[in-house]
Amino acid sequence: MAEAGAPRPCQDGDVKVRPYHPDDEASCLALFDGNTPRFFAQAERPDFAAFLAALSDPYLVIEEGGQVVACGGLYVRPGGQEAGLTWGMVERSRHRQGYGRALWEARLDWLRAHAPEVRTVVLDTTQHSAPFFARLGFGTVGVRPDFYAPGLDRHDMRLTVPGGA
Repeated sequence: MAEAGAPRPCQDGDVKVRPYHPDDEASCLALFDGNTPRFFAQAERPDFAAFLAALSDPYLVIEEGGQVVACGGLYVRPGGQEAGLTWGMVERSRHRQGYGRALWEARLDWLRAHAPEVRTVVLDTTQHSAPFFARLGFGTVGVRPDFYAPGLDRHDMRLTVPGGA
């Protein structure tokens, strides 16, 4: 679950992954704020808030000691062969401690259980998060400079899931 050399979350067993609940909104917005402006543009905050208010696809949170420390979602495109990741983030002080990998694994577990026909997972992210996803096996298929904000480039990434999710 944790990256090599990084402390593992859940060592005390007080960490759980669960579905998002509307009561988590303030915590998720706080995660967004803590990751702005390096990972998100401030102008994206209303989009994220609207996304949370209108959720129709799975969205997960990682909770540690009763506090939301990470969140992220996914969707399956019509036809069922392609899935995408949505609005993933980890509390800034917990970066590089395995929470991002735990969030990815929880999303992949969801796909395996609910959409095993998925063969490809796509996402868009910034140049700051792209190396993390590359370590998970995602490849960059396109880059759009200054897409989110000046100095915040969009990296479109794709992962082929061997044998499906």
